[in-house]
Amino acid sequence: MRRRSQWTPDVLRSAAMLLVLALICGGVAVVAAEAAFRGAFLAAATAFAAMGMISAIGYLVQQGRVRASYAAIRRFAGDDHVPTLSTDASLTITYANPAAIEQLRATVGEPLSDLLATRISNADGLIHRLGMRSESSGFAREASASGEPRTALSLRRLDRSNLLWRFESDTLPAEGQDALHEPPVLTLGRSGAVLYMNGRARVVLGRRIKRLDEVLEDPPLQNGHVHHFITPEGPKGYNVRCVDTGIGRQEVILDAIEPVVAESSAADGFDDLPVPLLRLSPDGTILRANPGACKLLDAERADGRNMSEFMEGLGRSIRGWISEAAAGRGLHRSEFLRLTRSDREIFVQVTLTRVRIDGMPELVAVLNDATELKTLEAQFVQSQKMQAIGQLAGGVAHDFNNLLTAISGHCDLLLLRHDQGDPDYCDLVQINQNANRAAALVGQLLAFSRKQTLRPEILDLRDTLSDLTHLLNRLVGEKVQLTLSHDPVLPTIRGDRRQLEQVMMNLVVNARDAMPDGGEIHIETECRTLMEPLQRDRAIVEPGQYAVVRVSDQGVGIPQDKLQKVFEPFYTTKRTGEGTGLGLSTVYGIVKQTGGFIFVDSAVGEGSSFSLLFPAYEMPVTAQLPEKVVEKRKMPQTGSGVVLLVEDEAPVRAFAARALRMRGYTVHEAGTAEEALELLEDRDMKIDLFVTDVVMPGMDGPSWVREALKQRPGTRVVFVSGYAEDVFAEGEAQVPNSIFLPKPFSLNQLTETVHLQLN
Repeated sequence: MRRRSQWTPDVLRSAAMLLVLALICGGVAVVAAEAAFRGAFLAAATAFAAMGMISAIGYLVQQGRVRASYAAIRRFAGDDHVPTLSTDASLTITYANPAAIEQLRATVGEPLSDLLATRISNADGLIHRLGMRSESSGFAREASASGEPRTALSLRRLDRSNLLWRFESDTLPAEGQDALHEPPVLTLGRSGAVLYMNGRARVVLGRRIKRLDEVLEDPPLQNGHVHHFITPEGPKGYNVRCVDTGIGRQEVILDAIEPVVAESSAADGFDDLPVPLLRLSPDGTILRANPGACKLLDAERADGRNMSEFMEGLGRSIRGWISEAAAGRGLHRSEFLRLTRSDREIFVQVTLTRVRIDGMPELVAVLNDATELKTLEAQFVQSQKMQAIGQLAGGVAHDFNNLLTAISGHCDLLLLRHDQGDPDYCDLVQINQNANRAAALVGQLLAFSRKQTLRPEILDLRDTLSDLTHLLNRLVGEKVQLTLSHDPVLPTIRGDRRQLEQVMMNLVVNARDAMPDGGEIHIETECRTLMEPLQRDRAIVEPGQYAVVRVSDQGVGIPQDKLQKVFEPFYTTKRTGEGTGLGLSTVYGIVKQTGGFIFVDSAVGEGSSFSLLFPAYEMPVTAQLPEKVVEKRKMPQTGSGVVLLVEDEAPVRAFAARALRMRGYTVHEAGTAEEALELLEDRDMKIDLFVTDVVMPGMDGPSWVREALKQRPGTRVVFVSGYAEDVFAEGEAQVPNSIFLPKPFSLNQLTETVHLQLN
């Protein structure tokens, strides 16, 4: 037998020092001249001597207890063939029986972990688990996962500072049967990898697993919660205990839950039905819930709780609805309710049936998961709403464009008759500028409805964003920092520079407003190649190469319930007067009309990130040749030619006719397509150019032009419209020598277009 008293030197040293101090104080008291000093030093000598004696007596008492403990251990383990050790609280070996000395080469004073490290894998984890499990019961036992011969280590707590360890080997039963009373234990690494499973865990789960999510049905794992694990017999629930063991490891202990079997459940088969069912009292109290219903409600047990605790969204009191059903009204009519689960949104279809059990009236509720059905319904309603608003916005924008064309056009005519020294000149300039601002607002409506006219060109987003940086820095202010990072191999795209600049300004302004206390807005670009379709939300992005622009902020974030509404028109989270609700809907319309995609990611308190994906544009070889620099020619002040002007809006027709006549053109006017065809019946009338609106009452612009070209082939055409250019895309190929001029247009834009088309 070998043993050691770890605290002996310290106690003896302290007692010796106290006795020395007592002698010193006594000597000083003898030689002291004054009585007061003699009394003080005598008192000190007496106190030090008493403390030394108490320490020595405590030491002797402790030694007696230790000798008694070791005598008991010696009697218990001295002749035992099973290796037995005792350790102190620091897990240092204080006793080893002959079997331990012979079989394990154990020595007193050696750390227990060093002794086990060469014999048991993950010895530190095993020691820690046994220590944790023995704190409540005083005993714990576990078989090691490896090693030959197989070993089971048991721990019994003698007192706070004495632990008894026993090593049992060679006689262990088959794996999993050695510790049926032990709970399954797993050791997890930082990434969730399973580093260790005891024998019971391998039996319960049926195999060795590499990761916990292979068998965990309801992640994430939470300490003290009930989780369901996949076993050979099917999913089973366990109460989970998680213990951090340091260096990023975690011990997971699975405590079995005794199944609660409702009275006569086996007899009536209620729990065996695959349909979620609830038995309800007339006041809505759940008398019984089968496993399918408990799983749907995300509750271990629902018995005794009221149905209104789990569901909402009926539009009236759930208790009242159940009371009416108990009285026989509204039975067999399904209602759609939303569960009050916090993890995700689930809708259920509930059908009530009245029954009598043991003479008492009850209700049986049949639950059906209707989440997918409600999601499809919401998507359909949303698409119908967006389509209706888009049509409305496009129609309103068309009418506004006609009004703005007349306003800005007549303003241009007035400006021609007033120079800068005229007192009315400033007022006319203000009218013209506000008309242009109104035109920009109409452009937002058209962008949302995807009916604006785009001027696509080949763009390098790095150059576009760099040119825009100065303006964006002015928009964000001093408290917000704007940073850009670019992918050096970013592909080119095809889009409207002006509209894409509008997209970036809207996103940056929204990011700035989300950070009232300042922060950083980061704009980055990257080249992304999709090898397979990317499905996100309701969009499917086809494989190919894309240029990605990402705008991220550190703002307040967007709640999940509002995330799907941010692209709706007139929806805003800003205070009244701070936003129109058209910013993101305009962004969405421009991106979609350009052929791209936009997605948003956000977390409350962390910020938001908008990702824009534009398909890469591969320029043909001929398009890659250096562009010829064409000097802009100065338009002449006067022109010549005969123009047939067809416009149903009288103010627009009046302005356009005056503008063309001022430039020297001969103009014939018509208010409808039919009137224009009547004028063309005169074969002696010479017409060089048709200027016509596209959308008119009766025959539209392309239709009457095609009819007129049968008799007057080669006549050139200028189409004007407040809609986008693609409103007559089908007819454009059949109208040669035609160009498009969008409304609203100015006097100079009209006359320059006519001059270029005639020359």
